[in-house]
Amino acid sequence: MGGTTSLTAAGTAVKSEASPGPFLGIHAVNVFVRDYDRSLRFYVDKLGFELAFDGHLSNGERWVAVAPPDGSTVLNLLVAPGERGEKLVGRPTGAVFITEDVLAKYEEWHRRGVEFIFTPRLRRIRYERIQSRRPREGQSPVWGGVYTRFKDIDGNSFALVGFDEVNREIEAQRRRAAERLEMERRAAQELEIAKQVQARLFPQTLPQLASLDYAGVCIQARQIGGDYHDFLDLGRKRFGFVIADIAGKGIAAALLMANLQANLRSQSALALDEPERMLRTVNRLFYENTDDSAYATLFFAEIDDSTRRVRYANCGHLPPLLLRANGDIQRLDATATVLGLFREWDCCIGEAQLAAGDTLVLYTDGVTESFNDAGEDFGVDRLIESVQCRGPVPPKAAIPGIVDEVRRFAPAEQQDDITLILARCR
Repeated sequence: MGGTTSLTAAGTAVKSEASPGPFLGIHAVNVFVRDYDRSLRFYVDKLGFELAFDGHLSNGERWVAVAPPDGSTVLNLLVAPGERGEKLVGRPTGAVFITEDVLAKYEEWHRRGVEFIFTPRLRRIRYERIQSRRPREGQSPVWGGVYTRFKDIDGNSFALVGFDEVNREIEAQRRRAAERLEMERRAAQELEIAKQVQARLFPQTLPQLASLDYAGVCIQARQIGGDYHDFLDLGRKRFGFVIADIAGKGIAAALLMANLQANLRSQSALALDEPERMLRTVNRLFYENTDDSAYATLFFAEIDDSTRRVRYANCGHLPPLLLRANGDIQRLDATATVLGLFREWDCCIGEAQLAAGDTLVLYTDGVTESFNDAGEDFGVDRLIESVQCRGPVPPKAAIPGIVDEVRRFAPAEQQDDITLILARCR
């Protein structure tokens, strides 16, 4: 944490762009008062300050602090007992408040009963005089400004000043702040548009299968992400189920996800007879259209709706689970490496046969690698138990409950996209 400051012509430090280095700032200025509550009402009610702190220290002493609206510096209000304390009250504090409109602030505070030593005046002043110090010859630059002094309820005096140079810097800061807000607004708007566009890339309608009741969901950790799932009608009563996880997060991963989705859908006609060829083409296109570090894990399953046969390729993805009706569990392990890292790439095709009551579970690491406060992950075993305990509940109704279970297990901010597909054989 660090930053740089620049001095205006008035000698006022103005914060500029951050730079490396340890942070340094003024924490507080001490002002001695006679009564905490009475002074607190003055600074809050009449000057419009904020209450920064009102409590007790470990030794039992009360600590009261107030701050001007910009929170730049805190005033510690201190009550010193006895004769020594009385000598510290009602003196020039050396504190200087700066405003862009001294006359307006004078009128506001004067109406509230603040005592001013003299009305604001436009004059050439030495900065040391503002602070009630005797200037040393040759060391005190002179500037023009509007200047006055006021007292608090105990007679402690402060300077209130305004300089054109400071006003210009304040305006410049406001312009920069407005520009930053506008840039943030546009970025948020563009991100929202990207979110809507990506949402349209996910399946909008589900092909009807006689053999399977199925559903899927993708819940992104950020507004957009790199998880992808799809359901493809390949023709001749064959259907493709896809789940993928792009390396990375945010906008970069979302763009790669869109690229992968476009490649898969454009090549899906090949999947009916030659799924290996389709995936080789998808890998080549993904490799050519992305940089060297981009890759994706992917699971593709071709399901024959007539025979309930599943042909699949697991490209470095977490093994989907085939939960048999008799309680057996089959993991559909990797048959190839990830997509996009290698130009020369090939895969093997695995097969499985579905039977009535079997459930196919496809998921990404946002499900199984969600961690709780103890550092435990949700894991495959909990996922299996969560699916099995829902018994015959239709996938569309079961998925929200499973996702809620993951979130209860890991209640902290979601770190990765959660994508889940359930398909139960009728």
